[in-house]
Formats: sequence, C-alpha cells, structure tokens
Amino acid sequence: SSISSEVKQLAQKAKENSLKPEDYEGGTFTVSNLGGPFGIKQFCAIINPPQSGILAVGSAEKRVIPSSGPEQFQFASFMSVTLSCDHRVIDGAIGAEWLKAFKGYIENPESMLL
Repeated sequence: SSISSEVKQLAQKAKENSLKPEDYEGGTFTVSNLGGPFGIKQFCAIINPPQSGILAVGSAEKRVIPSSGPEQFQFASFMSVTLSCDHRVIDGAIGAEWLKAFKGYIENPESMLL
C-alpha cells in the first residue's frame, strides 16, 4: 500500500510537470509508457544511470489476422515493448529471457495468479 501511495504521488507530480531528479533517482529499473497517454506505437527509451534497464511500452492496436478458413479473419491486439539494458549489469541474453517471460504474462495474464 505504501508503494501504491508513492506511485500515485509521483504520477501526480509528473502530470503537473513538477518531478525533480531526486524523485526518480536511485531506482534500478524503469517502465516508460508513451503508448497509453500519447498513442506512440513504438519507441526506444534511454537508461538513466545508475539504473540497469528501462522498458519502453507502446500503444496497443487492433490488427486483422487470418482465421481458420478462407475469407475468414479475426482481430487481435498487438503492443510493442522495447527493453534497453545496461550490459554491465544485465546480459542481453538474460534481458531476452525476461522479455520472453513478460510476453507470456501479457498474453496470458491469468498465469500471474498461479
């Protein structure tokens, strides 16, 4: 509950453009979401030292995909995320494994409950 409260306070400061460097220094990992509020499809985020990584989250968009028969189709939501890692801290292969797990949870959110 204390993390939730602090996140809400920081989000409010961000909306008011009153965040100061000391408000976001000392972290180890950042999630940057330009997709939801700004509709950006895909972007690459820059790591703020001394953090080890940053996940850039793009907007979700519906796309048409083929279905089982001819002239049949369905819609699916696609979202782009990009992981930037400081390779002195996180090896690229480990980052790729983390992204694979993240993808699994996003595609099957009920698996987080098990």
